[in-house]
Amino acid sequence: MKHFWKGTLAAAIIGFAAASMPVQAADETVCGTDRSIDIAEMSWPSAAALARIHAFILENGYGCDVEVVSGDTVPTSSSMLSRGSPAIAPELWTSSIEKQWTEAINEGKVVKLSDAITDGTLEGWFIPRYVQEAHPDLKSVAGVIAHPELFPDPEDPTKGRLYSCPPGWACEISTSALFEAYDMAEAGWNLFSPGSGGALDASIARAFLRNEPILFYYWGPTSILGKYDAVPLDMGPVDAEIYACNTNPDCDQPARKTAYPSSPAIVGAAAWVPEEAPVVADYFAKVGLTNDEISALLVYGDENKADAAATAENFLRERKDVWTTWVPDDVAAKVEASLG
Repeated sequence: MKHFWKGTLAAAIIGFAAASMPVQAADETVCGTDRSIDIAEMSWPSAAALARIHAFILENGYGCDVEVVSGDTVPTSSSMLSRGSPAIAPELWTSSIEKQWTEAINEGKVVKLSDAITDGTLEGWFIPRYVQEAHPDLKSVAGVIAHPELFPDPEDPTKGRLYSCPPGWACEISTSALFEAYDMAEAGWNLFSPGSGGALDASIARAFLRNEPILFYYWGPTSILGKYDAVPLDMGPVDAEIYACNTNPDCDQPARKTAYPSSPAIVGAAAWVPEEAPVVADYFAKVGLTNDEISALLVYGDENKADAAATAENFLRERKDVWTTWVPDDVAAKVEASLG
């Protein structure tokens, strides 16, 4: 009888000890699902780099079966809603699919795991910081418009020049509308439309390299804003109704003043991810980056003509202070070892 009680007591102690062990701490370092985690690599540089960063960490740090698949906002979200695949969209701009995305969340088909860009996307008119430092009053669009002589048009130096978007881009419509709303033609300005995105980038780069003034439309996160110290001008409050009209060629109302809205960029996921792969879902809940951080990581790709995978590896090598905060220490060690 004594031996029976000793054995029972020992078993109870062992069972209690096992129950008291931090099981989650052990489990949170492994993928925890046999399902493949397919990650959408969108067509723009920041989203492509983020897809590769997360794929590398999940595969090498957590041991997940990961596949990077081509994607874009509408087809990726549509497939996620109907098929539960891809599992993850690491930088999904939901403004253009707001109705469908909201309905899908309410129906339990998809989830938002976090904000991919923690301070929101950026869109507006910019000037170089060195110009603002030389003229501290140039903080708003109205303030700049009052001084066209500071931003002379190379082809018509008696007027200022605003560099707009390439033909066919949605931002060409919105920028043209604001040019009209601010009566910039009457104030002594020309609206310049570059032939392509590359031509716009080249104009901006040339001005910064020569320390020349320039007023230009741009957006972030992008390598241009990571490479050059450009200051966004105050455009006042956002009016969604005015912006919708300004960007609609069929709107019969006159163009009016408004700031550009910040489009939400989230980590979107199929609904099965938090249910069947909670470790993966927990990882993506922590991976948000700021505009400045994403723009900075894109500079490497731009300057070295590197693809998304190489840009991602450079980020993992150079910004350990950032991504190691997303993962447990032993996962970070595995990722660092895989980098070589």
